[in-house]
Amino acid sequence: MANTDYYDILGLSRGVGEEDIRKAFRKKAMEYHPDRNKSPDAEEKFKEINEAYQVLSDRNKRAQYDQFGKAGVGSNGSSGQPFDGFEGFGGFGDIFDSFFGDRSGRRQAQRGSDLQQRVVLAFEESIFGAERELELTRLEDCGVCDGAGNEPGTSLDTCNTCKGHGQVRRAQRSVFGQFTQVTTCTSCQGRGTTIKSACTNCRGGGKERKTRKISVNIPAGVEDGMQVRLSGEGNAGSEGGGHGNLYVYIDVQEHQFFDREGSDLIYDLPINIAEAALGVNKTIPTLDDEDEDLKLPKGTQHGSEFRIKGKGIPHLNSNRRGDLRIMVNVRVPGSLNQRQQELLQELAASFASSNGNSNNDEGHEEEDKGIFDKLKDKLS
Repeated sequence: MANTDYYDILGLSRGVGEEDIRKAFRKKAMEYHPDRNKSPDAEEKFKEINEAYQVLSDRNKRAQYDQFGKAGVGSNGSSGQPFDGFEGFGGFGDIFDSFFGDRSGRRQAQRGSDLQQRVVLAFEESIFGAERELELTRLEDCGVCDGAGNEPGTSLDTCNTCKGHGQVRRAQRSVFGQFTQVTTCTSCQGRGTTIKSACTNCRGGGKERKTRKISVNIPAGVEDGMQVRLSGEGNAGSEGGGHGNLYVYIDVQEHQFFDREGSDLIYDLPINIAEAALGVNKTIPTLDDEDEDLKLPKGTQHGSEFRIKGKGIPHLNSNRRGDLRIMVNVRVPGSLNQRQQELLQELAASFASSNGNSNNDEGHEEEDKGIFDKLKDKLS
């Protein structure tokens, strides 16, 4: 603040009465109000005037200011709290609205509201993209009157209340004195015109509901719960405002074999204990045209993971793809015939007899014993 003395800001001497402070404030506020004073520093001076009045009109704050200066009331005249306009109002902007009204007056262009649609995709469609034709009902400008609201061939009348301005002015008294408040005309809702002969199709509303079919391209790689935005495909706006948007929400169905984790496909590969111990070649399905061959080494463990690069899910807006991850699931049989049980018992015995052989791989031995312990538990 350029002038640091509140009395000087209001053009007062110390010891003046409360009525003198109020009159000085009203005079200064009217002089520097930005609606009246177009100088570049008018708004800043108006803030200074409000700050000074906030302190000097309050007996306690004024006494502290007279004794200690600004230090007694905080650096901004409000007992250390940030200045937020004249006391009794919500803020500096509210002062303008309360005493001078909404200066916009005329109706402003408003964008139309958004619409939502839900699309169900097969798992493969979410991976490689799809095209859908949606049928939706939305608000559009009336096809008969082009949104004007009046019957074609008839004219719009100038509003008698606001004389075509879309605004009405009324005098209002306040602590500042008498001001003119500008508000939207309620007779024409700010348009400045009234409809003499309403359109028979839309009954003067200027809008009608129409059903449209819209083609939507779903990009490759979308996930369940994502949304696709179609700009300008929502409801029509008012007063020349644009259309809203259409948001298409994606539901993806589950796949028979695959799960998804980010950009990777997850495939659960079940094998038996013999295949896990001896190794095996497996044919792995993919979402492409051809299957993939996968060789599992001897001693493959339950929970092992193998990857086939580039056979996963396309990254959105990219040519790159994730991987196909194969998760090994070693399944222990729940029941065995007599011969199978005899063979496995012999195998288990052979592991036990070779337990002391130092040439064996102790790690694999313990793992293999774990599998057959599970078998024993199931068969016991």
